[in-house]
Amino acid sequence: MRVHVVDHPLVAHKLTILRDKNTPSMIFRQLTEELVMLLGYEATRGVAVEPREIETPVSRMTGTQLKRPRPLIVPILRAGLGMLEGMVKMAPSAEVGFLGMARNEETLDIVTYAERLPNDLTGRHVIVLDPMLATGGTLVEAIRFLYERGAERVTCVCLLAAPEGIERLEKGIEGLEVDLYLAAIDERLNEKSYIVPGLGDAGDRLYGLAE
Repeated sequence: MRVHVVDHPLVAHKLTILRDKNTPSMIFRQLTEELVMLLGYEATRGVAVEPREIETPVSRMTGTQLKRPRPLIVPILRAGLGMLEGMVKMAPSAEVGFLGMARNEETLDIVTYAERLPNDLTGRHVIVLDPMLATGGTLVEAIRFLYERGAERVTCVCLLAAPEGIERLEKGIEGLEVDLYLAAIDERLNEKSYIVPGLGDAGDRLYGLAE
């Protein structure tokens, strides 16, 4: 697994406002979209392309276009939905799928409760969106699920990560090719598995439930 922390003044500035508990939901959503666009720019740096012959007003030339099959953007429900708009703005020709995963409180296993994806992901570059990499359990299962469907490559975009989550992810997907793009790696998880200093519950803050 390759971990990329996007070191950019704009990313740091927007993330600071995002973390502030006094930032209202409307601004939180806007900043999330802007941050995802900045992270998505870096995360799509290695996307597959192919040449395309075009004619400009002056002459013919060989340009570049995204190679088919186009990338597939997959937000993890529900908080990942808040990242979708920013990623789609960066890659408007990409397709979008959805994946819902939750922890079974009795068995502690991660179960898939919803999915809307192509049956065959052969040859697909899948970009997974999930704002917080905390314990890492959900992202591990999501990546395994996508590779079992035949995905060729998986890139994950998260706003924040805890060291514990990164460690679990590395162990849980050993042997699979994954790139992880982050705005920051925080200190640790607390006893409730929240990232510290973090930004709270991303889903609640995106949808106004934390106010």
